[in-house]
This record gives sequence, structure tokens and C-alpha cells, in this order.
Amino acid sequence: MAKSRPDAARTAHPEIAAIERPTPAGTNAPGFGSDVVAETLRDLDIPYIALNPGASYRGLHDSLVNHLGNAAPQMLLCLHEEAAIAIAHGYAKVTGRAMAAAVHSNVGLMHGTMAIFNAWCDRMPMMILGATGPVDAAKRRPWIDWIHTARDQGALVRHYTKWDDQPASPGAAREALLRGWWLANAVPQGPVYINLDAEMQEAKLTEELPPIDIHRFIPPVAQAPAPEVVRAAAELLSKAKHPLILAGRVSRDLAAWNARVTLAETLGAGVATNTKVGAAFPTDHPLHVCPPGGHVTEDLIAAIKAADLVLSLDWVDLAGTLKLCGAGVNAKIIQVSLDQNLHNGWSMDHQGLPPVDLFIAADTDATVAALNAALPKGESKKPALKAVQQAKKPKKSGDQIEVEDLALHLLEAVGEREVTLTHVSLSWHGAWWHFRHPLDYLGSDGGGGVGGGPGISVGAALALKGTGRLPIGVCGDGDFLMSCTSLWTAVHYRIPLLIVVANNRSFYNDEVHQERVAKIRNRPVENKWIGQRMGDPEIDLAQMARAQGAAGFGPITKVEDLPAVYAKAIAAVEAGGVAVIDVRVKPGYGPNVASAMTRQTG
Repeated sequence: MAKSRPDAARTAHPEIAAIERPTPAGTNAPGFGSDVVAETLRDLDIPYIALNPGASYRGLHDSLVNHLGNAAPQMLLCLHEEAAIAIAHGYAKVTGRAMAAAVHSNVGLMHGTMAIFNAWCDRMPMMILGATGPVDAAKRRPWIDWIHTARDQGALVRHYTKWDDQPASPGAAREALLRGWWLANAVPQGPVYINLDAEMQEAKLTEELPPIDIHRFIPPVAQAPAPEVVRAAAELLSKAKHPLILAGRVSRDLAAWNARVTLAETLGAGVATNTKVGAAFPTDHPLHVCPPGGHVTEDLIAAIKAADLVLSLDWVDLAGTLKLCGAGVNAKIIQVSLDQNLHNGWSMDHQGLPPVDLFIAADTDATVAALNAALPKGESKKPALKAVQQAKKPKKSGDQIEVEDLALHLLEAVGEREVTLTHVSLSWHGAWWHFRHPLDYLGSDGGGGVGGGPGISVGAALALKGTGRLPIGVCGDGDFLMSCTSLWTAVHYRIPLLIVVANNRSFYNDEVHQERVAKIRNRPVENKWIGQRMGDPEIDLAQMARAQGAAGFGPITKVEDLPAVYAKAIAAVEAGGVAVIDVRVKPGYGPNVASAMTRQTG
């Protein structure tokens, strides 16, 4: 079975490669420290480097343009460092490979920190290059080099990166890039940060570095489970009468997707998935027990309570999920994860410590393959669960648009096209849209940092370019407003993308919490909107999209207008453009979402 990673993700697209072509410099051999850095990025087969420019890495910038010819990697200009990091994040969500991003000095790194934290929590690889003014104080320019130099710049992100370094020579820089690439891409994946001294970048090479076979320094790492643990797990699974698989952090690999389906069908096991992470199992399969959600639903709690064995494939927050089930969980728990290798005590993103009867410290895809090989062959005799209910038809008219109307009309508009949902809003419900391929849905932003959706969608669309898939990001209005300038990069580099904004004119997530607090304190819930609503004046999101060069549609306020607008926007994207639709949705979440959001607060 072919890998799901699009081949287009690692090839130079002619229409992108034609943009920002430099005048040939006629240089071949590396002459400066930054030339070594640029060549190493090329040798690592990194096609793009997203960046917001800065003088601290002017040497590297020159090397990328005048030594490499702005190709392999090609620079992607971004209007904010957070956008550069988010684009690399979205690219990794599709390809499973680290893309490069560059940020200017300490100030650029500070701008990008939230996006780095998102990628960290989402366990996505990326290679972040930073820079500092000359470490040697005698060589700093007055004022600017001093305020842009920090004694330990990596400390800004060390708690939510896998590794960081500040190499002092071209040879050390080459090794740092190799090590960083290797660590970023090894499971559990995550971002790494390499800080390049400005003096080292700009100094002439005194001697040529000896050539190396780069592949010997970045061996592939795939941690398979121990045979005796596989046998123990297979025995427990074979004896279980009502097994349940919680499919969490898994790859976008199609063969691995099919292996999970085989495992579930062999066992007759129910399967649950979660919208915090990408699609992990076909949601319209008879064994998929309930619509996926970003929160623990009552249906999922019931499925866990009915199980006599739970197989967690790196489920996000297994402890919290079991806690919400209360005392009614009698199942044995098998946990498959390598996530413990990242836990450092600063960030609590590791969640609670779950009770486990058998722990398998291995890659989830490798473990599923090993379990399939160990289990007895033959068709399962265990009864399959009922098919997941199909989404209902969208309503055809109405002055108030629900998020459900937005979703169902969008589903109808895309028809038989292959679609990748690059992002969905908090108000999204998993029953509205079935996932049948690992690239049908890419998961959330990871760290709950509002503003990640547009940039992540641009990066995902870049990786999907040329695959025939239609990338669609459904963003909240707050998410869109914080980073809509990410779309300029998509327009400039001819990256087709559709963004649909579920615009409730509010930071509504916090309205839900203010209502909850008001009820607990016996205070008026009517005041929940204060400090949350975005009105007087209302913001023209379609005009903001047009300001980035995208096609802007809306505001759409009537249900009957959705089909025609969707058709125009999809046509614009299929013609190679970027389109944004401002859909004015009724404020509010479904009762299941609202209750799940506040369930743990009293």
C-alpha cells in the first residue's frame, strides 16, 4: 500500500519556484559559514523555509539567495514569525516531515513562541533556525546588536522544544542541523531550535569542511514493541469480549490506516477517535462507536464503560478521559505510547498519569502492525456494532445560520471531491462530516493557542498542492483575526486554499465559561457577552481577506445563500486562488460541547 504522504510535498512546484528568482551570483563552493548552513538544509532535502526576515541572519539569507539560488530550500516570506512557524506546522501535519522556519533574533523568537508551543503539544516536527547578534561583545554594533543578543536565547523555548543548540563554528552548525533534523523527525516528533551566531554566519571559511555521507548521520528511527509485550497484548485482546480501541496520535500513512482497520475487524473491537488529532479511523465504519469530538462525550463514556479492555494508541489525555468516566470503568488498559520521552515538568501537556495494566513503549503504527501479525488469522466472529448515523441533509432556508448549516452545505458543495479539512472551529461536531482517509482531517492546533488555524492551513495546503485534494480550513472569527495575514503568503506563492470563517462575532468559548461562573455565583448570565463580543463596529472579514489578495465573500447571513457562494469560492480555489468566506453564524455551541467544556469546573 502506498504511503499517504503526497509526493508533491517534497518537489518544487514550477509556479512557486518561478517566484522571486534571483540574479545568478555565479558562486559554487561555499565561502562563508552561512553557506555551510544553507548547503546542509539542501542536503537534508528540505524544500521550503518559511521566514520573516531579520538582520541577525542576514548572512544565511544571502546564502539561501545567492549561494543556493533560492531553491531547495526556497524561502517563503511571511508577515509574522507566528505565521512562519504555523506554516511549518501545517506542512508537517500532512507530510510527517520537518520543514524549516527562520526567526529573527530574540524578538522574532518571542513572536513565534505560541506557534512553537502549538507544534510541541501537537507532536509535530520542525526545524526552527534563529540567530543572535555576535556572541563576541567586541564585534557587536552599538545598540541594536546588544538588544538582539541574549546569553541563553534557547531558554525562551527550551521547555517546549525537543532540543536546542547554539553552534560556534560552521562544522558545529552542520552537525547541529543534522542532529536537529534527526531528533525532530524521530517519534515522538517535535520542534527543535538552532541559534546561529551572526559572526559565525558572516565569517569567511578558513578551510573547506570534509565531505560526509549525510544519511549515515540521520539514521531512521522506528521503535518497534518488544516481542514478549506484543504476545501479552495479543493474548489480552484475544480474550476480550468487548474490546475498545482509542485511536489517538497516529501517522497520516495510508498503510497504517488500513492496518488499524484490519486490527479492529479482526478483534470486532469498537473504535473511538478524537478531533484533537488527525483522522485515525473511518468514522462511518460500523465499528466506529461515536462521532469524534474535541471533548469527552457521553457516548464515548458509555463505550468505555461497556468495554472489558481498552487499547489506547497514544490517546491524548487518557487519564482525563478515564477520570470523566467515573467509577464505572472495569476494563483492563493497554497503553501504547512514546510520549513519556518528552515530558519535562514545565508544561503540563503530558496530562494526568493514567492507570495501565500493560504498557507498550513503542511507535503506534509499528505496534498495530506487530499485533496484526501476532493475532490469529481469520474473519472475526464477534458482532459488529451498528453503522454510524449518516449526516442529515442541510436545511435550505433561514435567516439564522447554525454552524451545522455551514458544515452540511459545505459538504454538499464539495460533492465527490477529495477534501482535506486542515482545521475546524471549536463549534464543529464530528457527526457532520465523515473521514475515510488519513488526510481527510488533520487535527487541531495542538496547544489551544488561538490564531493557529490560518497559518496551519496555509502550510497544509502547501504540502497538498498538486495532489488533487481541496484544502479547507474552518476557522473561528477570533482565530482568523489573529493571523489572517498568513493568507498573503498563500496568495503570493500560488497556494490554493479555502477558508470558511464561522463568524459568531465573539470569543464565544469564554462566554460559555462566564455563563458557568455566573450560574455558580448566582449572578446575571445576561452579562456574559461583555468583554467578549466583537461589534460596534463589526469587522469586515471578507475585506480583510481581499487586503491579502484573496477572494473575499460575505458576510453571508442567510442559509439559502450558502450554496451559490460555496460554488464560487470553490471555483476560485480550483483555479489556483485563495478564497475566504465570512459566514455569520448564530452564537452558541451544541449542548454536548458546552457541557463538556465546563464539566470539570464544578
